[in-house]
Amino acid sequence: MELKQLGNSGIMVPEIGLGVWRYSGGVEPLSRGIKMGATLVDTAEVYGTEEVVGQAVKDVRDRVFIATKVSGGNLRHDAVLRSAEASLRLLDCGHIDLYQIHWPNSAVPIGETMRAMETLVDRGLVRFIGVSNFSTEELRGAQAAMSKYPIVSNQVLYNLNRRHIEEDLLPYCQSNNVTIIAYTPLDNGRLARHLEYPSNPQAAQTLESIATRTQKTLAQVALNWCTSHPAVIAIPKSNSVERVAENCQASGWRLSPADVWLLDDAFSPES
Repeated sequence: MELKQLGNSGIMVPEIGLGVWRYSGGVEPLSRGIKMGATLVDTAEVYGTEEVVGQAVKDVRDRVFIATKVSGGNLRHDAVLRSAEASLRLLDCGHIDLYQIHWPNSAVPIGETMRAMETLVDRGLVRFIGVSNFSTEELRGAQAAMSKYPIVSNQVLYNLNRRHIEEDLLPYCQSNNVTIIAYTPLDNGRLARHLEYPSNPQAAQTLESIATRTQKTLAQVALNWCTSHPAVIAIPKSNSVERVAENCQASGWRLSPADVWLLDDAFSPES
């Protein structure tokens, strides 16, 4: 498994992690992924999966980087602290490696929220601070509200079919030491299946052609395209041990620049 630095933290994390949104696979798929090097596991208080993550990492906690999120509805100072403590109880661990704001909430001053996030780091309950679903403007505001610690990541939707972050957010993060954590990197499985794209058959043909030539699966090519971008890691979700193994094998090799260009062209943001 290839590693990438998380923001400017000096900490290396796998470029393919494990997402658990709408997850129902139990401990075994997570354990398999961790054994294959996908040691970043991302959950959230609203997912209802923190407890199963805690069970999966119980015997390997020192090797796993746990990321979870505080709900955008719990961003008042004391609510952030309570949410973190509740997550720690469900995860059954002493600290959260990456604590993220799940989505922005304009009704709560960002400074109040970030003070609480920094308090959690001061108390040793959280190691690093991140955000999720923040626009470039919202990310800048959150960064400006920090007094002690950097924001190391922004978790956002990113895949071959959903490339809007390339306009502004991705280059901003790449220039400012903020890792993009790409969720839904297989577009809810659409990029892992042999599908027709009636409005753009070139996209399906290009993906399948590259998969055949590289002797990889469609999912592996789509995930490798994500991680071919600097400062981008991906967190696919699967309830299947076999699919988790397949996703992990999207790392350890790299699409050629020519293949990346072909995919960029076929799956153009305008298509």
